[in-house]
Amino acid sequence: MSLSPLRPKGVWAGWRAFRSSAPANKALPFSLNNVSAGSVASVNHGEGNILRMLMFGKPGAGKGTLSARLVKKYDILSLSTGDLLRQHIAERTEVGRIAEDVVATGGLLPDDVMLKVVTSKLDLSPNKHWILDGFPRTLGQGKLLDDHLRAQGRPLSLVVNLDVADEVILSRISDRWVHLPSGRVYNLSYNPPKVAGLDDETGEPLTKRPDDNPETFARRLEKYYGATSPLIEYYRNQVPPSVSVVSLAGATSDEIWPQLETIVRTHFPNVKERAETREQKRRTSLSEAVLARNVAQKAAKSTMREF
Repeated sequence: MSLSPLRPKGVWAGWRAFRSSAPANKALPFSLNNVSAGSVASVNHGEGNILRMLMFGKPGAGKGTLSARLVKKYDILSLSTGDLLRQHIAERTEVGRIAEDVVATGGLLPDDVMLKVVTSKLDLSPNKHWILDGFPRTLGQGKLLDDHLRAQGRPLSLVVNLDVADEVILSRISDRWVHLPSGRVYNLSYNPPKVAGLDDETGEPLTKRPDDNPETFARRLEKYYGATSPLIEYYRNQVPPSVSVVSLAGATSDEIWPQLETIVRTHFPNVKERAETREQKRRTSLSEAVLARNVAQKAAKSTMREF
């Protein structure tokens, strides 16, 4: 159930040397360090189960795809540190000017600056459900974020880890093609374009990402085991428990999505579907009702002709 914070030896030697995740079992129970599912509300400090969520997973595990599905269907705010950073730089804020100077020299932003980039938006959305993308990436960043959110009385409520085997991700990356202008992603195995090599909406050619290869994947995976695995263990082993941690296993995003959606709908009932999603459902139901009525009428006429 728990992740090993140690990097696997020999993981870079080739395909067969890649370390597999735990077997793809059924979704692990929604629990926190042996806290029962019924105790989740108390972990959330009685705040109406506001969703404040982090999602972790190896590169290529499907974090972006699953986050996008949640945000598209439900009234959840998606916060990307990259987008926030670019916004600060464009608006010439104090943090933006600091960040611009560091980025211009090719340096890495200090953790406290990254924290300000993120919390400048979080602090303006106290009652919003949100998913944070791209932060924290290290144990130090995780502790800083935790301290800030707790000081605000709005701690994290859910940490999701996507448990996908290395071999599955490598195969997925090898089959992945993208439409760079829009960011749309296709996979030849389970989500191919309607016309080979072309984007479904624009008809423009698809390309391979430069880093979609085994060598780059191995380097990114090494960074993951070195930085992110200890961060997940930090959340999993907090005493007393303050955030719910769940691992979801599957080979594709379509396998993991029902597990993730069940967790959100069951344990965060205040998360509502977006109005356009409800309207789409209504139209679908109405269309099905009209179709059923037409079929019934045709059947009735056919019966009457027989007599």
